[in-house]
Amino acid sequence: MTVTPKISIDNGNLVVHGKTILTGVPDNIVLTPGTGAGLLAGAFIGATASNSKSLHVFPVGTLEGLRFMCLFRFKLWWMTQWMGTCGKDLPLETQFLLVESKDATTEGEPDDAPTIYTVFLPLLEGQFRAALQGNEKNEVEICLESGDTAVETDQGLHLVYMHAGTNPFEVINQAVEAAEKHMQTFVNREKKKLPSFVDWFGWCSWDAFYTDVTAEGVEEGLKSLSEGKTPPRFLIIDDGWQQIGNEIRESNAVVQEGSQFANRLTGIKENHKFQRNKNGENKATGPGLKLLVDEVKQQRNVKYVYVWHALAGYWGGVKPAAAGMEHYDTALAYPVSSPGVMANQPDIVMDSLAVHGLGLVHPEKVFDFFTELHAYLASCGVDGVKVDVQNIIETLGAGHGGRVALTRAYHQALEASIARNFPDNGCIACMCHNTDGMYNIKQTAVVRASDDFYPSDPASHTIHISSVAYNSIFLGEFMQPDWDMFHSLHPAADYHAAARAIGGGPIYVSDKPGNHNFDLLKKLVLPDGSVLRALLPGRPTRDCLFSDPARDGKSLLKVWNVNKCSGVVGVFNCQGAGWCKIAKTTRIHDTSPGTLSTSVSAADVDIISKVAGPNWGGDVVVYAHSSGELIRLPKEAVVPVTLKVLEFEVFHLCPLQEIRSSIFFAPIGLLDMFNTGGAVEQFDVKVDSTNQSAFFDGEVDSELTTPLSDIRASSATITLRVRGTGRFGAYSSQRPLKCTVDGTDTSFEYESATGLMNLSVPLPEEEMYRWVIDIHV
Repeated sequence: MTVTPKISIDNGNLVVHGKTILTGVPDNIVLTPGTGAGLLAGAFIGATASNSKSLHVFPVGTLEGLRFMCLFRFKLWWMTQWMGTCGKDLPLETQFLLVESKDATTEGEPDDAPTIYTVFLPLLEGQFRAALQGNEKNEVEICLESGDTAVETDQGLHLVYMHAGTNPFEVINQAVEAAEKHMQTFVNREKKKLPSFVDWFGWCSWDAFYTDVTAEGVEEGLKSLSEGKTPPRFLIIDDGWQQIGNEIRESNAVVQEGSQFANRLTGIKENHKFQRNKNGENKATGPGLKLLVDEVKQQRNVKYVYVWHALAGYWGGVKPAAAGMEHYDTALAYPVSSPGVMANQPDIVMDSLAVHGLGLVHPEKVFDFFTELHAYLASCGVDGVKVDVQNIIETLGAGHGGRVALTRAYHQALEASIARNFPDNGCIACMCHNTDGMYNIKQTAVVRASDDFYPSDPASHTIHISSVAYNSIFLGEFMQPDWDMFHSLHPAADYHAAARAIGGGPIYVSDKPGNHNFDLLKKLVLPDGSVLRALLPGRPTRDCLFSDPARDGKSLLKVWNVNKCSGVVGVFNCQGAGWCKIAKTTRIHDTSPGTLSTSVSAADVDIISKVAGPNWGGDVVVYAHSSGELIRLPKEAVVPVTLKVLEFEVFHLCPLQEIRSSIFFAPIGLLDMFNTGGAVEQFDVKVDSTNQSAFFDGEVDSELTTPLSDIRASSATITLRVRGTGRFGAYSSQRPLKCTVDGTDTSFEYESATGLMNLSVPLPEEEMYRWVIDIHV
């Protein structure tokens, strides 16, 4: 039989599922269908040139009249989102592109064909890295570069992978899995070990102390949070603990802004600020870092301690021939940015290093460097590392086979050292949004999702939330996105906290000691220091994929995720600020963004049917965190929401199950927590008459049923496993007859008008304890 390809070039047009995506495809563009399991639905775009060069720009075809969303590097380190409808809207350094289209329909037929989503993934091929960009002719271009003038080519046959289908989230997942099978250089998120720290509340020293962090400051930060009954269980000692030299002062060079970034590492141990004596003795009884780590683990019950270092060692690398570090064969190298990065946003770090150079450990010796550094840290009780400034390596490929080869060598060495020294896969990747790295990472499972939380920059807060959500669409296929630290005492603290609660990543703050909002933190942190983490990377809902909630003045951002027994949708007004391609920086473009409205439904949670089970009929109970409102929502109905800028609401969508005739039930969770539904870990029903699991036939009445007598016999027992403490809520169409917590009768309140029952869950004595709640109906 003949299989018609779903992606083809036909009469100079790139056609996907019968719809033209690009027109005017040049003759030197080559389309190669995917082969093998997982690749059949996709195709590779390649290109040929008449001469060999280290940098090529290949026009691929003209894009007009189709909505797209892309992720591009607006600066060397980070991506953000951009939306458009034609080729000239496509930014330089685009690393992910999603295009919306519909199947062609016969003339006269109703236009109800399914929407087709096509993803374009620019890849690595050999020593070259591809990115997408647009030009003024509305052409989409492939920019192919090696980063080393000595590394040239005249072609690439697998430069961009395309995949298409009707569910955008499935299409993206399938595309990355297909790229994984083709390249065999990286591993997707679902196959990786997630380090344990992500399920515990943390504190990072950065915004509290910046590089002035000391051992005493670390102790103060942990103590301050613990005294407010929100104890950090993981700690990141950020930049400021290492031994570094002041290269500018030593060289007598003219001091320029950002010159501190040229400072280089002079030793692998902690600096004088962390050299401590135990019990006040004059003579140290061990490394100061070890004394600190032992102390915070023993006295503060911190479970995981991570420390910061740059992928090159420090911002300016490693000092050549530094005492004890001569065997790393470090040499000065001068970074060169790719043209696309330079055209988007020049960087102060690059400006400094281009003048003063970076001490680059030889790629053949970098494993020795990493493993000696990490072995020392592990001997001090450190559990992992936050590896920052990663993308600097792409700028140093000259003389080392190019950017891809050098990046691969560094990541292979890093991950081998992590595996040897930190058995819990203790690594957080940061400042790392380049495909050189993403397509070469097999082990690292946590990635910072966007540019920093900037406490004092009012332009940064709304774009931070939209960026982490959109970036997670792509990054979340490789690693669990980390939506960054924040301040709990800050004008935008609630806004940031609500986003972290549904983002699915680690939750940690960088509060200065004594500067906390404990009422806010207790909506995130349980008394044992654990958090209610959502299960997936939080991503924009399908109807938000091609809207611009930062710039268009009319769209709210909706972010969806799931817990074990429910879905969650956070709605945020992110309008008013974003990256500006003219100013080449993030800025406020609307000082008075308007009040906006949207709606939320069960369909916003893309996989809610999988959470609900095979017999679910589509009705949900919706609990709104901020308002406290509980609504029983029929299938396909919506809940309206209206928000001003920097306002949010978190909706928990709980699938409604029929327990017995006239009795419908849905667990909600801990009502005072941002991620309410994260508390519910299991939901079982036993029908008392047969002691069998209840059968749910998928039919649920939309209205509250006639009340049953409170003196009726129990017909079923609902058993929930619940983590945490505080007000626990559930929906029941009839007043329950009895409730027990771990076998002890417990009083509860019931609102017949809404169906809300709530009870008080005690404070557990054990960490991560799961209460057994039995509800008799």
